Amino acid sequence: MAKCDICGKGAHFGNNVSHSHRRSNRIWNSNIKRVSAKINGGNKKIHVCTRCLKSGKVERA
Repeated sequence: MAKCDICGKGAHFGNNVSHSHRRSNRIWNSNIKRVSAKINGGNKKIHVCTRCLKSGKVERA
């Protein structure tokens, strides 16, 4: 899974816990999009989480 190129947010790992308390591995993937952004006067495709997009840390091309 990709990581956010701005803040570094990626996947988180943990356990599914059933009613009988048996545990199995699971993963929480971050909401990461591949967007075209303006970087150094040019357009470049980067992986960005939706929180960075919403907050305006990235200017879309």
